[in-house]
Amino acid sequence: MVARFKRHHRQTWRTENGQQTIVHTQPNVSRFLELLLAKIFPVRYIDLAPCSFDMSIFARPNHTMKNIRVLFISLLGAATSVIAGTATFEAQPVPKPEEENSHDLFSSETTYTFRSDFKESKLGHVDSLFNDFSYDRRFLITGRWYLRAGVEYARYDFGGTDNGLPDHLQAAMAHVALEYMIKDHAGVGIEIDPGFYFQDNVRGDAFDFPWRIFVTMPLKKDKIFGVIGLGGALYQHPPVAPGGGIIWLINDKFRLLGIFPRPALVYQPNDDWDVRITGELNYTSFRTDDVLTTERKLQLHNAVVQYSENRAGAQVTYSGFKPFRIIAGAGVTIAREFDFFRAGQKKRIDPAPYVRIAMEAKF
Repeated sequence: MVARFKRHHRQTWRTENGQQTIVHTQPNVSRFLELLLAKIFPVRYIDLAPCSFDMSIFARPNHTMKNIRVLFISLLGAATSVIAGTATFEAQPVPKPEEENSHDLFSSETTYTFRSDFKESKLGHVDSLFNDFSYDRRFLITGRWYLRAGVEYARYDFGGTDNGLPDHLQAAMAHVALEYMIKDHAGVGIEIDPGFYFQDNVRGDAFDFPWRIFVTMPLKKDKIFGVIGLGGALYQHPPVAPGGGIIWLINDKFRLLGIFPRPALVYQPNDDWDVRITGELNYTSFRTDDVLTTERKLQLHNAVVQYSENRAGAQVTYSGFKPFRIIAGAGVTIAREFDFFRAGQKKRIDPAPYVRIAMEAKF
């Protein structure tokens, strides 16, 4: 005689409200009685499907000793199940989209580029300090679609030779964006940053509204993604420029973010540290006041200048102080340029090293 016992302690299904329910299945008293009657009146096969307890019996009704042994085993197994208790339920909620995404976003950055010379030696030399502060708030619209609204203040300060070029440029703007969010990352987005981009005086003609639009699509499931984007502004040159690239999740620790204007190769050994080699293409247009340089060909009033800083370097991010991320970086500002494109005048600056410290928070 061979007896086989098989029990499934857990069964899981999803309820209408999106929760996972785990059921611990235990036979009750009625099952105990059923087992008892089955052993008193033995048959060749008994299947007790509700508790996934099955038993094959190769016995004949006249073999009394064998039946007694079967009865003893069954009573022991059933009694153990009864003592263990009845069915219990545990609810495990499935995270909702609004629980996967941060609602408040804060960032602060300071980048200093050391002194270097202008390509035209008569303009002397210059160093630059960039400061940026921003705060945004996400509002759930429906599903995974969010409205993001916020404010930002950015400022460049220039030191060095007094050559008549702007000694600072600044911007105060709002953020308005519609985004499709997946685990705190925007897969699709449309954003405008209306505000005033100026030197000293806030005037109506200093108002601009830079914009960008992008969409992310899978190229190889869970491995490679493509990003297509466009951006532009009223005073930008050219008015519209393409962006985008690819995201390659190489393995659990390496990923390539080949997305312009900020590509990066990222190494993440654990959840707290992030090391990356990065590049940046930064272009912003401003309305100036009086630009009276030491060169006769550059004497302008109320002109638009597009200032750019293009960098390559490395940075380290520490995320152990939740919800804050501390960022330190260094590298080379390869090119800096004042481009008065409407007047056909560009003033380029030689490369120089830079250092950066920044902090971000998401909560």
